[in-house]
Amino acid sequence: MAGETVETDAGTARVTWHRAKKARLVLALSHGAGGGIEARDLRALAAELPAHGVTVALVEQPWRVAGKKLAPAPKTLDVGWRGIWPALARPGVPVVAGGRSAGARVACRTAAELGARAVVALGFPLHPPGKPEKSRAGELLGAGVPTLVVQGGNDPFGKPEEFPDGAYDLVEVPYGDHGFAVPKRAEIGQDEALKVLTDGVVKWLSSLE
Repeated sequence: MAGETVETDAGTARVTWHRAKKARLVLALSHGAGGGIEARDLRALAAELPAHGVTVALVEQPWRVAGKKLAPAPKTLDVGWRGIWPALARPGVPVVAGGRSAGARVACRTAAELGARAVVALGFPLHPPGKPEKSRAGELLGAGVPTLVVQGGNDPFGKPEEFPDGAYDLVEVPYGDHGFAVPKRAEIGQDEALKVLTDGVVKWLSSLE
């Protein structure tokens, strides 16, 4: 694991590298608007994927590095992501853009422009909780590259069955909420839920070759 800071037009960002010995892909993952790269799904993927030939780059947006508690506007998040991209592409292998929640939206909005090989969207916030009429499906459907959505079965930001038809794949994590936490009464445990997530991402990334 190695870290580096990257200067962007939105401020100083940080990339924490979890490197594969012989990487065939880089999966760049950014956090959501309410947390950082310590999120359980990001940690699980960073631990699992290097053994499968995928280097994971955990990206902290400038607002997070600066210690602010609230994320800026989507346009500012996009500016930060664009500024980080050259560092992500430097290893010289295809880069899959990704993130959880707000980070997934950024990846979808900028994928085609930046030349991403694909998008991995973790907990895509299809709509604000309780407001399905405020859909963000356009961002997902407009990614323009192969896209995988990994969604909790009980995500208040959009359950799997709420997602529209489109040219993307979807893996459901049973009982999972927006952060892929599963209740104690669920038929699967937390470790099993995260294995559904990591197995789904590993399998899908292998299909890109």
